[in-house]
Amino acid sequence: MTPDEYVEAVLELVERIPPGRVMSYGAVADALAERSGRASARLVGSIMARHGGGVPWHRVVNAAGRLPPGHEVEARARLRAEGCPLRPSGVDMSAACWSPNEGV
Repeated sequence: MTPDEYVEAVLELVERIPPGRVMSYGAVADALAERSGRASARLVGSIMARHGGGVPWHRVVNAAGRLPPGHEVEARARLRAEGCPLRPSGVDMSAACWSPNEGV
């Protein structure tokens, strides 16, 4: 998979995250690792920062549920509007985590 194909794969996966649910940067990387040969949460974060404006970027958080840096207020508002379970520190990961294999 080329770097451009990986960017597209990340963005396509993020588009599939249902409203009110989230994935961590690492979970996105892990979900694509076998197909891409890459497994870097940092790379996913970089892709989201550079190219994520057209996808539901607010549904990708860190593993502890913290919201995207610099966009916490907007992300919290969007997630709240979607009914995502939140905590003062961010997303309630035990209740909101989504896997692309869910229901398969």
